[in-house]
Amino acid sequence: MSFRFKTEDFDRIGQVLGVSGLADGTCMRYKLHDGASARRITLEVACNLDVPDAVRKDGDDFVVTVMAPSSYVQLQGCTGFIASEELGEVIFFGRSAGRTSGLVVEKQAACSLYANVDDRLLSTDFAQLAPELIMSALALSMTEDLFSNLG
Repeated sequence: MSFRFKTEDFDRIGQVLGVSGLADGTCMRYKLHDGASARRITLEVACNLDVPDAVRKDGDDFVVTVMAPSSYVQLQGCTGFIASEELGEVIFFGRSAGRTSGLVVEKQAACSLYANVDDRLLSTDFAQLAPELIMSALALSMTEDLFSNLG
């Protein structure tokens, strides 16, 4: 899968999250605040990173990071994103070797990380899954259609 962030992608992310992005060198930064919960997070999408050719693979150019007062969460190898105004969230995801990881950033200044989810779980009957697997499979199932052309 060949993926590159474009200017309109950054605009869309900001639109869904309700904030303007700020370009800073090789990254785009969004500062989110939710007054009701007093949560604050900073989302950074780093692009065009200097990764040695000997170890480079698709997505290495893109690292998505969320920083909060008590946490630091990072998705390396981002291969795409889905921005949903209806849900008020953006899902950044990376897919490799039959596994998908996703970083969900919410307009209300919250985030969730689901790592190394087996792609087979994305299209399974969620009622058949153990409770511990349902949230990750459900959240990342939105990405399944994007992978259908990969075989």
